[in-house]
This record gives sequence, structure tokens and C-alpha cells, in this order.
Amino acid sequence: MTGAGLAGGPDLALLVGAVVVLVGVLAMRLATRVGLPSLLIYLGFGVLIGEDVAGVRFDNPELARLLAMWALALILAEGGLTTRWSTVRGSVPLALVISTVGVAVSTAVTGALTVALLDVDWRTGLLLGAVVSSTDAAAVFATLRRLTLRRRLMAVLELESGFNDAPAVLLVALLASDAALDRPGSVLGAVGLVGYEFVVGAAIGTAIGWLGSVLLRRVALPLAGLYPLATVALAVIGYAVAALAHGSGFLAVYLAGLILGNARLPHRHATLGFAEGVAWLAQIGLFVLLGLLATPHRLAAAVFPAVVIGGGLLLLARPASVIVSTVWFRIPWREQAFLSWAGLRGAVPIVLATIPDTIRLPGGSRVFDVVLVLVAVFTLAQGASLPVVARLLQVVDDDQTRDVDVESAPLAELDADLLQLRITARSRLHGVYVDELQLPPGAALSLVVRAGRSIVPELQTRLVRGDQLLVVATARSRDAAERRLRSISTHGRLAAWLGGTGDGTRGRSA
Repeated sequence: MTGAGLAGGPDLALLVGAVVVLVGVLAMRLATRVGLPSLLIYLGFGVLIGEDVAGVRFDNPELARLLAMWALALILAEGGLTTRWSTVRGSVPLALVISTVGVAVSTAVTGALTVALLDVDWRTGLLLGAVVSSTDAAAVFATLRRLTLRRRLMAVLELESGFNDAPAVLLVALLASDAALDRPGSVLGAVGLVGYEFVVGAAIGTAIGWLGSVLLRRVALPLAGLYPLATVALAVIGYAVAALAHGSGFLAVYLAGLILGNARLPHRHATLGFAEGVAWLAQIGLFVLLGLLATPHRLAAAVFPAVVIGGGLLLLARPASVIVSTVWFRIPWREQAFLSWAGLRGAVPIVLATIPDTIRLPGGSRVFDVVLVLVAVFTLAQGASLPVVARLLQVVDDDQTRDVDVESAPLAELDADLLQLRITARSRLHGVYVDELQLPPGAALSLVVRAGRSIVPELQTRLVRGDQLLVVATARSRDAAERRLRSISTHGRLAAWLGGTGDGTRGRSA
């Protein structure tokens, strides 16, 4: 009986974990139908199976913070892999300013409001301000990518969520440390540490991303499924190496993923699909874990301070940080207003809120409760209202065509690649004849699959929505073929006259 009991423990844990994942996947469809952010469903599910309701006990904030950091690394890796550099590169300066100056302004304003309205000491007020100053990658990627926002807006919000974790983590650590507050040069030291973490994290992430892309292009792996594993593993290595070097692991993993995702790698489509699945698994586990860590009977007392702090953050602190950060950039007021409203909070503030409790700081558990309620309430309010706000501010690009998604498989012996793409409803490849493709020398459309039937195309074959195309291209002509296909997908048969290259569009399917 003892042996059976010991064997039953891990098996039961495996069953519960599998059920949680399955419920999380099914909840994604429910969230899409009702317009509810999925992270709230996962968070609520964690609370329901917790000690106060279903009886599952978990009260280890240190372990929760460690596991949450790993989950965030996977989420950021997917964010980098699925972001097109050609779309975001012009937004890097603004994103860096919002991620540093904006975090400082948000912390100061939120801290001052907390002290004035809730009658707490300055240390507690600034600590709360620092905890909620960072926008969340999981919330941004999951919520905003469903909107067809102007590309600059989307790029700034995505980059900010990948860049601003390092300053927020350092501010929280500084304010939670008695030793740091006792040093006269603690502020200058914090600024220096932020700079060090940025430089080290950026250098390591860039190096590993570049070396990884070179390695994956030159090493022929025996199975196609190994490429996604290797790509995600390389991005995570960036996080770990940067963390060991006391740099920003989050910045490193995002940059490594960004470089790998924009490199010419085999089986890119399969890699992106795998990364998305891993990121969703990490999100499900992360928010269920944080829900388990909550104590529901204490949350009622946290509602009022959470609403006060969250309201100040949304209506004053975030707009102030955006205005100060964009003063040197030509950003229209409509885009500034949306940047202010779309500063989504999620797992990162909740994870940072475990730090005071982990180091046994007085009031640490209250900080966690307030931040948990704040994230739940304002994620619901902001997430549900974002489509409406985006249309009211006229920052939605309805005419934005989606990029052609090319999946390549190496044909090593022929020094060639096989490009696969599908024509979706909004692609301007619909109605184009094969002879109008004008693919570069060395590239040819070899097969069209239509309604499950394979067609060997002729010059007068007309492409239609739903077609799947197979293009064989030599290694030298592959990039030009991709650019040509993306250009036609965006501009139609007049692509050459309109000057489209296909490099500036974004998306995942033609």
C-alpha cells in the first residue's frame, strides 16, 4: 500500500497538471468568444483550486517567483521569434526611453499618489509604484496582437514589454533592501546597475542569437522537429547566460529570439508554431501558479487600495510617463493616448510583488494582495475596452495586409529551398496569374494545391484564395523570391510599379 501511495502521488500530480493545461487550452476559445483576457481565466482557475476553495495548498512565494521567471523567459522568447525586425527597428529608440525614463516617472507618480491617498510611508508607496511600473509581455502579446493597430504603435508596445523588466526589477530590489536605502549613492548606483544590465543583456542576447542562427543554418539536423527545439533552447540559453552574468536575462532572451526569428532558418513556420505552443503552456502554468499563491479571504481588504492605485496608474502615472518619454519624438496625440491606455499589466507585476514577501518585508503579503487585485481588475477593464478605444482614437489600420508566411525546408544536395505559402482572404495574390508573379531567376512555382487537389501550374493559371503554393528556389534567389511574393501579397500585380518590396509588412499568412 505504501508503494502504491508513493506511486500515486506523482501520477496524481501529472493528472492534475494535464487537466489544468487542457482546461487552459479550452478556456482560450471561451476567452475569445466573450472578449475576456485569457490570463484572468487562468488566474481565477488557480484561485479556485487553491487552499481556500478546492484545498490545494501552495504557499512558497520564492519557488513561485523562480518558476514564474522561467515561464516569462519562454513567453519573451516567443515574442522575439514572432516579431519582424523590419517592422520594429524604427521604434527601438522610443521603446528604450519609455522602458527607462517612463518606468522612473511611473514609479514616482504612482508612489506619490499612494502616499497621499492611502496614508502609507514613502518606502511602501514607491515600492508599490515600482512593482506596477512594468508592462507585461504575456498580456501585450496575447491581447494586442489580435488588433490591427498601426505598426509603430504595436512595435513600441511589444518592445517596451521586452525592455522594461530590468529597470522595474532593480527598482523593486532597491526599495525592498534596507542596505540599499542606507547608502547615499543608492540612486546613482541603481542607474548604473540598470545601464549594466541593459548592456550585458543586449550583448549576450545578440551574440547568442547570431551564433545560433549561424549554427542552425550550417548543421543539418536529422529530424525537422529538432529545429524548433534547438531554436527555443538557444533563446533560453541567452536568458540563463545573461542572468549568470548579472545582466538582464529578459532582454537577452527577447533579443536572441528576435535575431533567430528574423534569420534565414529551416522550418521557420514549424518553429514559430512550436514557440507559440510553449508560450501558451508557460502562460497557463504561470497564471494558475500565481492564482494558487493567492489567499482569497484576504483579497476583499485589498480591493479599495488596488482600485485607488490602479486608477492613479492608468489615469495619471502612465499618461505622464508617455508624455515625458515622447516629448522628443513626433508622436500624434491619438497615439500617445492609446499608448497610455494600452499599458497592460499582467504576470510581471504579480511576480515582482512576491519579492517583498520572499524577503519577509513588513507588509509584503499586503503588497502581493493589492497588486493581484489591481492586475485582475484593470486587465479586465483595459483588455475589454482596447478595441473600442483603438477605433475611437482612429489608430486601427483596417487596410493592413498580412505578410506572406513562408515555410522553408532545406534541399541540401541541390543547394535550394522549398518555399510554402497559403493565400488567405485578404492577400492580393488572389486573382494574379502565374506569369504575373515574375519570380527572380532561380525560383519557380512548381505546384498549386487547391481544394485538396494538386495542380501543376501553367503561365495562365490564376491563383485564388485558399491555394497552397510550393516554390522551389536556389539558395541565392530565395530572399529575392520571398520579397517578390510579399510585395505581390501587399500590392497585387502592380507591386513593381508601386515600389513594394514586401519587407515592411507583418503577419503570419498571405
